[in-house]
Amino acid sequence: MSAETLKGIVTRFQSGFYNVQTAGGMIVCKLRGRLKRRSFQGDVISIGDNVAITRLPDGSGVIEAIEPRARELARLDPTPRGTYRQILLANPNQIVAVFACASPEPHLRMLDRFLVIAEKQGLGAVVVANKLDLVGKRNARRIFSIYPPLGYRVIYTSAVTGEGVDELREALSGKVSALTGPSGVGKSSLLNRVQPGLELAVQEVSARKDRGRHTTVVRELFPLDGGGYVADLPGLRKLSLWDTEPEELDGYFPELRELVKHCQFNDCAHYEEPGCAVIKAVEAGKVSAERYESYLRMRVGDE
Repeated sequence: MSAETLKGIVTRFQSGFYNVQTAGGMIVCKLRGRLKRRSFQGDVISIGDNVAITRLPDGSGVIEAIEPRARELARLDPTPRGTYRQILLANPNQIVAVFACASPEPHLRMLDRFLVIAEKQGLGAVVVANKLDLVGKRNARRIFSIYPPLGYRVIYTSAVTGEGVDELREALSGKVSALTGPSGVGKSSLLNRVQPGLELAVQEVSARKDRGRHTTVVRELFPLDGGGYVADLPGLRKLSLWDTEPEELDGYFPELRELVKHCQFNDCAHYEEPGCAVIKAVEAGKVSAERYESYLRMRVGDE
């Protein structure tokens, strides 16, 4: 059997071995030595990367090339040898932020941060309000009422009753999704509802502490029966806005974008400047005071 060239997507990485899903099935691969050479501190390859591989006679493979990424979720990880650029997920289509309606109480400022990350990366964003069974639909809609008028889809779910699971499954179908959210919100239970049979794998990933590249963290994309993949990314909640300048932040809040041009000063920070259209909109109740507070905290780095 001669070597065969195939294309696929990296779905799992652990200890120097990569699972690559191809049209003909999954192949365990190593990275070609020349691809490991780099002039920067950072990940060369990540889950979600589209690659070209050579399948060897023994059934294993070698990754020969990594296709350019359309987008990526990355963070800077300080190390003794300098700052390391860690790629959490390559080529995502959307961020799916899961928060509980109660137990734990929803941390909406964290949610706002995820939405800013999605806006900056040009990604779609879906908000999942889980544990609906604890508060009821009316209260759940009140808690997350800020977001639908801004254009963000909110899916109300209960991993206990199964409500909303079909809608979530449809939202994930055919896309590469970065699933994130605080601990204890029921992400694993929801994924097991969406894709039965994932339980052990999801718990394995979720139970590990994400401490950076020097651990044996397993990053994995889970294939969905309806098409697409989902990555459970606990590390995303530590993703800083390291490459975002303070003056560009208002552009990632949909409700602020159109107001900025009406401010008296071109460099308005929307803090206490006279003639600020954003402050006027907040005072008039046209912009959520909570979202405005999120903007201010991100602007000064107090997230």
